[in-house]
Order: sequence, then structure tokens, then C-alpha cells
Amino acid sequence: MVSERARSVDSFLAMDVLERAGERDDVVHLEVGEPDFDPPEAVFDAAVDSLRGGNTGYTVARGKPELREAIAARYERDYGVAVDPDRIVVTPGSSPGLLLALAALVDPGDEVVLTDPHYASYPKFVRFLNGVVRTVPLRASEGFRPRAGDYERAVGSETSALVVNSPANPTGAVLDGGTLGEIAAVADAADATVVSDEIYHGLSYGAAEHTMLEFTDDAFVLDGFSKRYGMTGWRLGWVVAPPGYAEALNRLAQHVLISAPNFVQDAGVAALETDESWLAEVRDTYRRRRDRLLDAVQAWGLDPGYTPEGAYYVLADVSDLPGSSVEVADLFLNEAGVAVTPGADFGERASDYVRLSYATDVVAIDEAATRVDRLLDRLG
Repeated sequence: MVSERARSVDSFLAMDVLERAGERDDVVHLEVGEPDFDPPEAVFDAAVDSLRGGNTGYTVARGKPELREAIAARYERDYGVAVDPDRIVVTPGSSPGLLLALAALVDPGDEVVLTDPHYASYPKFVRFLNGVVRTVPLRASEGFRPRAGDYERAVGSETSALVVNSPANPTGAVLDGGTLGEIAAVADAADATVVSDEIYHGLSYGAAEHTMLEFTDDAFVLDGFSKRYGMTGWRLGWVVAPPGYAEALNRLAQHVLISAPNFVQDAGVAALETDESWLAEVRDTYRRRRDRLLDAVQAWGLDPGYTPEGAYYVLADVSDLPGSSVEVADLFLNEAGVAVTPGADFGERASDYVRLSYATDVVAIDEAATRVDRLLDRLG
């Protein structure tokens, strides 16, 4: 019999939509955050050279020293923050890192504070660990940016962790340094630990990015190579652990993960050592796509009421269309061949929205705009 724990985990709706959309060959994909650009050539070269060099066995669970040193050097270079490489644990993607971080913090009954909207997996992981979810309500009128006071009102005596995501999925919100510092102070006062998901760092459009490590050492910081470097299928990420947690995190990684792929870690070193001037063009491309998609969403009468500042997502308000966000997403896919993610996966505050990704080219966005225009015209 399937365990109660397994039964309690709902489907990841974005992946469900992707699976259904994959059964057709006429779909415009706006449902998943899949970058459509390749990593720098040096990344491919490093992976191939490593494979040919025979680097196909296990590494230590915490990751190759040269990769952890390269990650630490990035924090020094980009943020002026010194990070001991021994605090870094390399993971096969950032999602396993999130699960490990929460497992190191959450005992049964402990509370974890999330924003609402939030990334779909956050509450699933908390509940999988028998934790309790508390939420901070976000508002489109404020760009879906949380305020430190909202976190302060949400914490209690049983709070063990506050989760922060900037740039955020699904909203694209970017938090300024002042807010991050205030949230760190709220966590400290509550004797709780910040878990900061920074996987979309490098993909902001005018807003300055800050790592939580600028404001506190008492934070688990998650990042990786999927979004910034277009390496989703390579499955490589990392966690920076607070002092005193790194060994516990490593022990969990030894059992749960064994290690991230050996040769992919060498590719990660190459990615971190590239001249990232090429990212400026990537950001400009995403900005143009964002603006085109916002124009289309507004033309549909589904104005989101804000402008995303980072990542590559827009929440479109579908509350005036018939049915739930799941039913609207089904309608878009079945009747227009446009795949979007129901907002129901991202929290109560997103339940009247669908998430659209602009990690695709303008031609596809224009085609989606035309198809949805026709569908909404038919609906009257």
C-alpha cells in the first residue's frame, strides 16, 4: 500500500502539463522554465574532456574541491562575501539541495514560513518532512514583493525556517538588499534560519541582486547552473550551509544523493570561470520577451497588475474567465494548443492566475498571442 507520506504529495502541475503537451506536436510551450540558450562552449568542452579523461565515478558527497572553491570565488567576486568552501555541498540540481536544507532544519511540527505565491515544491517538501506551512500573503499591486513585517507577523515559537526566493518563481519579484537584511533580522529574533533560493540570480532586468549571505551567515543559500547557464538537464546545484550545519548536510547527501555527476562538476567549474559578459545579451533577450508577453497578456484582458523584475515568468489574472486556473490551463492547451501552468500550484494567492514562461523565442510568444486571441474571441 502506498504510504500516507507519498499520498500526501500532490502532482507538480507544470510537469503534468508538460507531459500532456508532449503528446501533441502543435503546442506552444509557455509552461516550464526551460532556457532556450546553450551554455558557453567552454562548458561543453570541459564536460567532454572530463568524460574522455575517465571522470565517470563517484566523487565525495560534498562535491569536488575545485568546484566548491570556484563557487566560493563567485561569492567573493559578485557580492564581496567570503564563503568557506567547506560550507558548500554540491547537489544534482537545486531541488535536492532544498530538500536537504529543510531536512537539516525541520522536525515534525516545526513551522516553515513561505510567501504566497511560492514555488510549487516548497510546501510539498515541508509537509513531506511533517512540518507545518505558514504563509506570507503577497500582493500584485506591490509587485508580489514581501515585506519584512509580513514575515514578522507569520513567525511563531515553533518557526524553524523562513524561505526567501529572489528573483522569484512564479512572480519574477526581486527583493532589495534592505528587505533581505530586515528578513534576516526577523529570523534571528525568532531563533529561526533563512533558506534563500537564489537559483535565478543573474536573470534580473534592472533590479540589483543581493545574496542573503551579505546580511547573515545563518542561512542556507541555494543556487545552481540550470537557469543562469542554461544547464537544466545537467543537474548541478549547490547549497551554502550556515556554520555548524555543513557536516549534517554532508551526511544527508552521502545517503540521499551519493554525489553529483563527476564530469558535470568539471563543467560547472568551467561555467563559473567564463567571462559572463555574454549574460548581458541573454538578459536583454529575456527583457524583450517579457515586454512582448506582457503586451499580449494585457491585450487578452488578463492584466497581471505588475511587471516582473527577474526570472522569466508572468502571472496572468484569469479570474474573469470561466472555471478555475486548472480549467483555464486545460482550455488553453486543448482549444488553443498553448501550454501554461495553473496558478493553483503556487499557493492560494495564485489560484486566480496562470503562470506563463517567456523562456522561449518571440516567434513562439507571438504565435501563443494569436492563438489565445482567437480562443478568447470565440468565448466572447
